[in-house]
Amino acid sequence: MKNYNISLLGGDGTGPEVLIEAVKILEKTQSAYGVNFTFTENDLGGDRYLKSKKLVTEEDISQLGSSDSILLGAIGHPEVKPGILEQGILLKLRKEFDQYINLRPVVLYPGVETPLANKGPEDINFTVVRENTEGLYAGAGGYIHYGTESEVATQESINTYKAIHRCILYAFEYARNNNRKKITLCAKTNVLTYAHDLWERIFYDIAKDYPEIETDYGHVDAVCMWMVKNPEWFDVIVTDNMFGDIITDLGAMIQGGMGIAAGGNINPNGVSMFEPIGGSAPKYTGKNVINPLACIAAASMMLTQLGEEKYGKDIEDAIIETAQKLDSLSAGKMGLSTSEVGDTVLESIQTK
Repeated sequence: MKNYNISLLGGDGTGPEVLIEAVKILEKTQSAYGVNFTFTENDLGGDRYLKSKKLVTEEDISQLGSSDSILLGAIGHPEVKPGILEQGILLKLRKEFDQYINLRPVVLYPGVETPLANKGPEDINFTVVRENTEGLYAGAGGYIHYGTESEVATQESINTYKAIHRCILYAFEYARNNNRKKITLCAKTNVLTYAHDLWERIFYDIAKDYPEIETDYGHVDAVCMWMVKNPEWFDVIVTDNMFGDIITDLGAMIQGGMGIAAGGNINPNGVSMFEPIGGSAPKYTGKNVINPLACIAAASMMLTQLGEEKYGKDIEDAIIETAQKLDSLSAGKMGLSTSEVGDTVLESIQTK
């Protein structure tokens, strides 16, 4: 029996509701896979911040750091100014635990509708590897003459050899280990001539050690265009923090919407954090209508990262089967409630 300590961050809005469904499935299937989970809840989020003005404390870091992994519902509260929770919690945890990879599978499951004409599951199946700690999200910058007509605001993009190298190396290793044949570097070398020149040089230098993997380059605007027109061209995309943030939301739309999209903030040798990427959707809070499949998919990714590949794959297969039974992936239009979707996934796993 393998034991795993999992920290649960329900967070805000509908986050706790989708997390409950993922945990329900893990609790009721763990013994069949020779696994024992110990779950520890943490109240990080908007409600705690509004009451105490506390974001991430040393006690939080200690508790989360002792976990084998973190499973997150959603962060984002309508009564908290945008940026406070995102920077003070999400970015803080990514940096604190050096979760330097954001891994985003973009996969269209059978039976799920895509807004792209004449495209199907065989066309939309790629992974975005996003550098997760630097770039324009590093927090470097500031103001001069704040609040005056002479105000100057700067936001600096930080790009180090170390961070770029380990991100691109991860992408090539991911491609090799998952039978992927091509990696596309998504950057903007014609305008960001210093930072992205460094990305490009490191990319092609690492590629020399992976001769079996085809390499490709695309400016970010062209990548967005081809993701819509010819998504089948992509296998693995590696990119910086901001561009990765943008193209993965586009990826979520072409794979059927936020209700199915999950991602991992990964430290390959430390504590990783997995989450649905759709946000807290506060207007649906407490209505039992939000789609939990993305959070369940995040749990599947977590299991794979922990080395429980079959367990993770069986949950993914159950998600695929369940998605085909829904009227829609959108909140309130699924034909089933949040808890019923979780029950359907669970039944699919248990009847294998």
